[in-house]
Amino acid sequence: MFAPRDPDEYLLETERRVIRVRRHWACLVWDLFEASGLLVGLVLVSYLLPEDSNWLFQNILWYAGLAVLIRFTYQVLDWYVERIVVTDKRFLITSGIFTTNVGMMPVTKVTDLTFERTLMGRLFGYGRLVLESAGQIQALNRIDYVPNPNEVEDAISGLVFGDKKGQQQDRFSMLKARRAAVGKRKAAKL
Repeated sequence: MFAPRDPDEYLLETERRVIRVRRHWACLVWDLFEASGLLVGLVLVSYLLPEDSNWLFQNILWYAGLAVLIRFTYQVLDWYVERIVVTDKRFLITSGIFTTNVGMMPVTKVTDLTFERTLMGRLFGYGRLVLESAGQIQALNRIDYVPNPNEVEDAISGLVFGDKKGQQQDRFSMLKARRAAVGKRKAAKL
């Protein structure tokens, strides 16, 4: 009841899932450093206070430490719940623990696909995916911390641009066949 929905529940029966990943764990590194720094700071302030200091101030420090731990736990759970799903028809990102947010973008709207990998991204194995559509910024224009970037980029490139080439080749072969058929009919009439 309170668990977030599985992203596959948002898919249509006619859709084929190509990719289903969660963001790379590196997106939590800054949150981990922040929580660790705050906890170390709170412990240092607590031990640097004189022993005869107000017990209320000590309790406030320890409750602040508990709040930092709860906040970090929420961030980890939020990362764990978020999913990036690519089907043969659309891109989806589902996120949220209490309120589920689903961002979608049809594959047919993608006009340009850029994949960026920083030095840290190359070391840890993540990248940034930038999807551009015709003249407008969509909900999914930038996806950071995409894991296994080479595999994801190859699969998405094949999905976004591979089918279009195949459809164009089929269209051109149909036009050539029609012209050849029309040409044979004209030649037969003469």
